[in-house]
Amino acid sequence: MALLSDSEQQQVRDAITHIERDTDAELVTVLAPQADDYTYIPLLWAGILSLLIPGAINYFPQWLGTSELLIVQWACFAVLAIVFRLPAVTTRLIPRRVRFWRAANLARRQFLEQNLHHTQAGTGMLIFVSEAERYVEILVDRGISSRLDDETWQGIVSTFTQQVKQGQTLQGFLSCIEACGEHLREHVPATHERNELPNRLVVLE
Repeated sequence: MALLSDSEQQQVRDAITHIERDTDAELVTVLAPQADDYTYIPLLWAGILSLLIPGAINYFPQWLGTSELLIVQWACFAVLAIVFRLPAVTTRLIPRRVRFWRAANLARRQFLEQNLHHTQAGTGMLIFVSEAERYVEILVDRGISSRLDDETWQGIVSTFTQQVKQGQTLQGFLSCIEACGEHLREHVPATHERNELPNRLVVLE
């Protein structure tokens, strides 16, 4: 899964700079390839199936002996553990609720790590994307939430999510920043020139 190139990241940076000229909001964008490595998921499924498959075989008497069933069980676990570690397979094994919970947790950690809660007027705003989970979230500090409720961002997030699913992450960022900027210009207009936080796109490893 390819993240944005340097030139594409520059486009995001320029879009943020353009918006922040007209608002007191401090925008930070974060892009993660995935919210978690989910190491335990392949092992969990491999363990479950390696218990079930020999058990199913055992319903047919005299097919396999005890030692043979044990070998089948070990072989099943080894093969499935490798297959289930393939990214395309692993993603399908993870419940949607778990994927979104991991991504939401990472978004909130990033809000704190990027110091969005320490802006002068509480006007920090995070646009967070986790590509593997197809997850997008907008988090704002009190200076913005007191003027714009969460419903303001729902349509923007929904549109961006569809763009991420279609592999249009760059266009999603640019459209999202511009759409957010329209609301911020009106409700959180610029009162003085400042730039407390870097405008660059933060790409997590």
